[in-house]
Amino acid sequence: MLDIPVNDTVSLADLINDPYPIYKRMRAETPVVRVAQTNRIFVTRAEHTKWIKETPEVFSSDDPMTPMKPAFQAHTLMRKDGAEHRAERMAMQASFSPKVIKTDWADLYQKLAEDYVSRLPRGETVDLFSALCGPVAARILAHMLGLEEASDDEMQRWSQRLIDGAGNFGRDPELFRKSDEANAEMNDLFARIIPRHREQPNNSAFSVMLNAANPIPMSQMYANIKIAIGGGINEPRDALATIVYGLLTNPDQLEEVKRQDAWIDAFEEGVRWVAPIQVSGRRTTQEVQIGDVLVGPGETVMTIQASANRDEAIWEDGENFNVFRAKHPHQAFGSGPHHCAGAHVARRTLGQIMLPLLFDRFPNMSLPDPDAVIWSGFGFRGPLNLPVVLN
Repeated sequence: MLDIPVNDTVSLADLINDPYPIYKRMRAETPVVRVAQTNRIFVTRAEHTKWIKETPEVFSSDDPMTPMKPAFQAHTLMRKDGAEHRAERMAMQASFSPKVIKTDWADLYQKLAEDYVSRLPRGETVDLFSALCGPVAARILAHMLGLEEASDDEMQRWSQRLIDGAGNFGRDPELFRKSDEANAEMNDLFARIIPRHREQPNNSAFSVMLNAANPIPMSQMYANIKIAIGGGINEPRDALATIVYGLLTNPDQLEEVKRQDAWIDAFEEGVRWVAPIQVSGRRTTQEVQIGDVLVGPGETVMTIQASANRDEAIWEDGENFNVFRAKHPHQAFGSGPHHCAGAHVARRTLGQIMLPLLFDRFPNMSLPDPDAVIWSGFGFRGPLNLPVVLN
């Protein structure tokens, strides 16, 4: 049994810039390690991260050290366990059910995807990240949540400020100031649209919660919608940009994906390769052994799903993008009670609709300079730009 090793050389800036070589060394040398600058214990191997997510009685989601509470101005369902977590999760789950997706959202996804792709100019160089990936994710989510009055720019700004705040492990006051501004704007919108949803009930998440027979408190409705805004834009946005990058930098794979119509496989490989949500926090409720390391109670443990998704014990050459690799379950959407509620929505909107539509309209799309793409993020990660030629 070992004491927790300490890494006092890795900085938050290193992790934001390029965490993958760091995680590879950790998996090999110190798979359970306290990273001094974050004062958190990183867990980097897939077997351990999966076990932690699936054992909430030992690893609680209620982490008092998380910056999520000030960022969202609420104790959200993401930081709750058991019956309390389930009650708030289920309060809006009906909006994301397979039945409602089929009856209410499927045609809308297709229509919005076609609309936003049709706006892209043929023959020009376009930043696909800002021209398509973000806006279409924002518009789809606005409809699903019942926030049609919010613009694409507002949805994206709110989402970015929330996730910047939630990932503000360095406690930068400017990031919390910006998330406070976003919270004020969202609260104002929510208050204005409550009468519409009461008078015209529908299957959007806000309407479902407002009109429930036994509604959760209004403060938690607000918190639920904010959680959905925080994760429901950046995840599909970053996943789409990542997958397009992966396909354009591997043209042989792209041609085979087209030939086999293997867009879902491309989706799964993209989110495995660069998980949009890279890390998650848990708090130990008791003394527990993780691998060879003994961890005491009350410790903050970070499951690094970004690392787990490249674990050599599961994936050969996991550092590379390979749509046609041997299939294994990845952890990009988590596991256990906090498994991502929007996973099947992302698979449908990106894997079944957006990717084939985009490459059908621009079959010779190219990425002239892959090195021009800037990648960033520790808690949440993806490209910040994607300059492609739309042919």
